[in-house]
Amino acid sequence: MTTQLKGMILAAGQGTRVRPLTKDLPKPMIPILGKPVMEYLIEHLARHGVREIMVNVAHLNRKIEQYFSNGQRWGVEIGYSYEGGYDQGELIPKPLGSAGGMRRIQDFGGFFDQTTIVICGDALIDLDISAALLEHKQKKAMVSVVAMQVPAAEVSNYGIVETDETGRVISFQEKPTPAEARSSLASTGIYFFEPEAIELIPRGENFDIGSQLFPLLVEKGLPFYAQKRSYNWIDIGRISDYWEVLQRVLRGEISYMKMPGKEVKPSIWVGLNTKIDWDNVKIEGPVYIDSGTQIDAGAQIIGPCWISHGSHIHKNAQVIRSILFEYTRISEGMVFSEMIVSPNYCVNRSGETYYIGDDRCDLRWGDSRF
Repeated sequence: MTTQLKGMILAAGQGTRVRPLTKDLPKPMIPILGKPVMEYLIEHLARHGVREIMVNVAHLNRKIEQYFSNGQRWGVEIGYSYEGGYDQGELIPKPLGSAGGMRRIQDFGGFFDQTTIVICGDALIDLDISAALLEHKQKKAMVSVVAMQVPAAEVSNYGIVETDETGRVISFQEKPTPAEARSSLASTGIYFFEPEAIELIPRGENFDIGSQLFPLLVEKGLPFYAQKRSYNWIDIGRISDYWEVLQRVLRGEISYMKMPGKEVKPSIWVGLNTKIDWDNVKIEGPVYIDSGTQIDAGAQIIGPCWISHGSHIHKNAQVIRSILFEYTRISEGMVFSEMIVSPNYCVNRSGETYYIGDDRCDLRWGDSRF
């Protein structure tokens, strides 16, 4: 168990790269196995003794605040810092940047008075926080960034760290091209901050950790270190990432994520009060079918699939390696393959989106409640 460690979850972004999932949902609330991504983070912080957690919020902030409230359910205390204000009578979110949001919290109530772990609210992790904190302390770092090797072709998706032989950061590049990148060591969006580092962030400005604060630390020659660690880090930066995460989870590749429901057949789990014509459907796992779902005769479900509660798959329809959000209706005879489907839109794994009534799309689906 760690001691003397606070937590900060960055949750103010709009999640533009995973739209339309974030049209009605803040990115940290994107569900995995029926739980928001941010809930897994809070549980993990609590396991490592982190009891005080601040969250900066902006886009659809109420959905985060209402779900997590004061954190009592998880044995932690959660506080919120809203970034935005009224403009012509309307409340408008105005994120201050990842570092600017931290500075606002510090100026308001002085939260960052000891070592703080800062985590992006849109990734699943199983990092040994206690071991990472120990290394941070041993190196007497002002800031540590937890990093991981990524394929050279993918460096443009990440903040890239270059270090000397001691692990000290000598350059930080925010999303460089493969030709520009000085290494393939990527920031995983997990940082340890000492209070002195917060003082370097200018007051009242939009200021970013990766593109502004980290280069400033390098420029000033301050004790800024990268830690190379091996652990599960599943970043949900794009639609394709979300689809892949669900596929990995359903295949059982993430050990700490357990399937809900009851396993009624090998690799087929169901929730409460489902209506499934078992004698006349074909279901190949791994598949989870949540409560209140109806699956008619002739339907086929080929896993990995996640069927959220209240959904209705009509006769002779096929759902193949797909995710259905709650109350999704799949019309008779339709074939949905490698897609994310909600009552209002569907997205293929490359991010191409179709809304109900789109003439470009031959698929038929909708809201199961109508």
